[in-house]
Amino acid sequence: MSSGPKIVALCGGVGGAKLVLGLDRRFGAGVTAIVNTGDDFEHLGLHISPDVDTVLYTLAELSDPERGWGRADETWNCMKSLSAIGGETWFRLGDRDLAMHIERTRQLRSGISLTEFTASVAKRLGVVTTVVPMSDDPISTVVHTEEGALPFQGYFVGRQCEPVLQRVEFKNAERAQPSRAALAALQDPDLTAIIICPSNPYLSIDPILSVPSMRDAIRSAAAPVVAVSPLIGGKAVKGPTAKIMSELKHDCGPLAIAAHYQDLIDGLVVDYEDRHAAMPVPVRVTATLMQTLQDRERVASECVAFAELLSFEMHKASQRKSTTIVPAKKRSNL
Repeated sequence: MSSGPKIVALCGGVGGAKLVLGLDRRFGAGVTAIVNTGDDFEHLGLHISPDVDTVLYTLAELSDPERGWGRADETWNCMKSLSAIGGETWFRLGDRDLAMHIERTRQLRSGISLTEFTASVAKRLGVVTTVVPMSDDPISTVVHTEEGALPFQGYFVGRQCEPVLQRVEFKNAERAQPSRAALAALQDPDLTAIIICPSNPYLSIDPILSVPSMRDAIRSAAAPVVAVSPLIGGKAVKGPTAKIMSELKHDCGPLAIAAHYQDLIDGLVVDYEDRHAAMPVPVRVTATLMQTLQDRERVASECVAFAELLSFEMHKASQRKSTTIVPAKKRSNL
């Protein structure tokens, strides 16, 4: 059992996994990562969980450092053979990666939940952080564009995010339940921090928040909620965040990120390039670009220290509100 801080991180794939790795290396078994499954889909008859796998591979030191997704030292013999017989290869699955999808599909069909399968794989890979899918129920992210509705992977991988986005829908979310492990982590009375990783707010974090009762669990949690801006100087480090914000008519800056999470967060971590922005919530300024493991650990430590400071300030404010001035005549009777 961890004696250090207890932390919950909400994350998507590549960008979120960087911060989760820093949290893992810095705080170990005290970390629970609630991972987006809105981009899960069936492909070639297999259940694919891209963000969950990216987090698992990253924490197990198996991920490809250049692509940021999939496994290192990958080969592509299956894709080549599939192409030769006219199969679908637009979504590339490496030979090593296929093992994960094959076994996950087999176990899900046997009645094992996605949460149970993920926990089993994490243990076998030596992952210390608890990796939890946001839900065991199927939720599908659908991107509505000027060209019509596209399934997430069709938009993200197939079309490389080219169509202009109009809105995002999370099919079946209203009927889904949060995973029990996710709720248990959020309801822990000893929780130190909830961190919203610098994943795409619209495509990676919103699917998690779309699950009924997830927002309520976050709002009622014992710990402050800290988000990390995915933008640096109005630009996204990776992915289509800035493009999507522009298409949705939002300013590409930390103020828009704070507004997006306004009903949830107690503080926002921003990069030095955005330090002058006037914000409606407390701000922690640091270098948020995570290029090395040391960067990831540093940002992770900054986030937790910020949450602890916010908790201290909130406790002081609560004490001031609860303190009443008792008139002298009544004081004498105490």
